[in-house]
Amino acid sequence: MNLNSLVTEYIEELKNVKRYSFNTLKSYSEDLAGFINYCGEYDRTTADGITEKFIKSYLMRLNDNGLEKRSISRKLAAIRGLFKFAYFHNYIETNPAVLISNPKAIRKLPEIAATNSILKTFTLADEEDKDPELIKAIFELLYGSALRVSELCNLNFIDLDLKQKTIRVLGKGNKTRIVPVGEKSIKTIAGYLQSKKNMEPNSPLLTDLRGNRIYPRLVHRIVNKYLSKVTDIKKKSPHVLRHSAATHMLDKGADLRAVKEILGHENLSTTQIYTHVSVERLKAAYKKAHPKS
Repeated sequence: MNLNSLVTEYIEELKNVKRYSFNTLKSYSEDLAGFINYCGEYDRTTADGITEKFIKSYLMRLNDNGLEKRSISRKLAAIRGLFKFAYFHNYIETNPAVLISNPKAIRKLPEIAATNSILKTFTLADEEDKDPELIKAIFELLYGSALRVSELCNLNFIDLDLKQKTIRVLGKGNKTRIVPVGEKSIKTIAGYLQSKKNMEPNSPLLTDLRGNRIYPRLVHRIVNKYLSKVTDIKKKSPHVLRHSAATHMLDKGADLRAVKEILGHENLSTTQIYTHVSVERLKAAYKKAHPKS
């Protein structure tokens, strides 16, 4: 079968049958397009013309180009899924990707912003922004409820339950979860909603001054702008607030499985990275303050 046609069929299945999110479909499409381009360099145009050795040569090319092992693993996952699909539908007799393992990588610990630094952004928003209540609501939900930026932007008014102090979140793989919203976050969000009128159940929860739903690039700009004023950490993206929320919850003794449910992780191993962050923070505090360190 022609590789381009195979990719098209595979992406259609991920979209219509497995119901993958738009961002995931985009990533898979881009990763597979890179592989198809590599195949074209060597006149490999059909699925049955791809071997395990050839796929490994592509991975070596990515490594030689300086791509991080984590990114290589992600691209390999797309290729592995493609040939699993082809094998299942009898387009190929053997699966050339089934025995290829991910490259070993040292997992980097996520960067964390201090709680005091995050709280300073609220004061700055009041002093500097035309729409401070929106800025504070964005920070409250990204940090207070540990949301992903896409989850934040997709929230509708009906998803928020101020009485129960919860918010319904549509996460990865179109999976819905209920996330608690703290007392302080409730007050901030209620303050933001005071200026909103005639909100329907399916109205976007967070909008700009023109009434338009916020979008990821706007949130990135806002978070980067305010975190740049209060912290020296290298990464200043919305995901830093999610990392910080998870780490701070574990610092305060939260149950790991509860944090997993709040974050919407499918596997506990994904959440466990934050336990390593907490341990490293404890070590740093010990070395700084303990007389026997």
